[in-house]
Amino acid sequence: MIRTVKIGDRSVGDGHRCFVVAEAGSNHNGDLQQARRLIEVAAVAGADAVKFQLFRADRLYPRTAGQSDYLKQDRPIYDIISDMEMPYEWLPELAAIAKGKGLLFLASVFDEESANRLEPHVPAFKIASYEMTHLPLVRHIARCGKPVIIATGTASLEEVRETVEAVRGTGNEDLILMQCTASYPAPLESLNVRALVTLREAFNVPTGLSDHSRDPLTGPLAAVALGGHIIEKHFTLSNALPGPDHSFALEPDELTLMVKKIREVEQSLGSGEKVVQPVEQELRAFARRQIFAARLIGLGEVFSRENTAVLRSGKNNGGLAPKHYETLLGRTASRDIPEWAPIHEGDYV
Repeated sequence: MIRTVKIGDRSVGDGHRCFVVAEAGSNHNGDLQQARRLIEVAAVAGADAVKFQLFRADRLYPRTAGQSDYLKQDRPIYDIISDMEMPYEWLPELAAIAKGKGLLFLASVFDEESANRLEPHVPAFKIASYEMTHLPLVRHIARCGKPVIIATGTASLEEVRETVEAVRGTGNEDLILMQCTASYPAPLESLNVRALVTLREAFNVPTGLSDHSRDPLTGPLAAVALGGHIIEKHFTLSNALPGPDHSFALEPDELTLMVKKIREVEQSLGSGEKVVQPVEQELRAFARRQIFAARLIGLGEVFSRENTAVLRSGKNNGGLAPKHYETLLGRTASRDIPEWAPIHEGDYV
């Protein structure tokens, strides 16, 4: 069995429902009221947790980093990141709002000071894909003693192994890994959802999908069907809002739909035990086949393919199952059997 990781009052692992993280990221746009509204959307959607991002530009990029070709903006990446910073002062309020709405409050952290500021307000830490090879930061976060969720975008399996060893080397075993494709939006053909199975088998930890595709359903539902324990998906109030992460994020109704469909897929997966379902009992009795007399069969008559038939039962119950048909043929009737009557054990010698 995969180790279960406890995050707040939720359990992540085999036998537990998928843990759904609504990723608000930096889609607050520096507006506290917008951050509050994002928490409300996550709660209405039925997510388990709402997550933001806590970074500082001077701990992410040098001022000489230049422009990001991906963002297609004529501004240095340093300035763009600086404008997206979440004030530390928001943390107590946002955490309290989330708690009041039944959500766990989480945030990705990108430097040690942010981790220290965040620690009192979260039940677990998230490490983003680009930070997973920053092993000094990984160890610092792991030493806090709280569960660590790590996205693995851009990483090879060996790099993931180094990160896992760094976490476990601190004595922290509460680790969750997420398959992730670091492209925004990520094409569906790049998601490689099956990698979450590879990660689970390689490291014996809960795994899931951090999905950057624009599609609200395909990646998450595929991940749940493959046994994913956790799904993370970016969301926004509107794709029309300014900022680098709004265009590929889900809008509120799509986030709600995603959570609803995840829960439906979980229901459809069942236990995996092959048994007769209660809802099948009526048709099992009515539509399964048994052996009938195709015409009146007299006492002492030999059973043959001409005077018998294998038919669906309908309301006639208790006849011989088809598996006994070859055994019946050539035997002799021990009583008169009316036309279309089921043939029972004891009706032949």
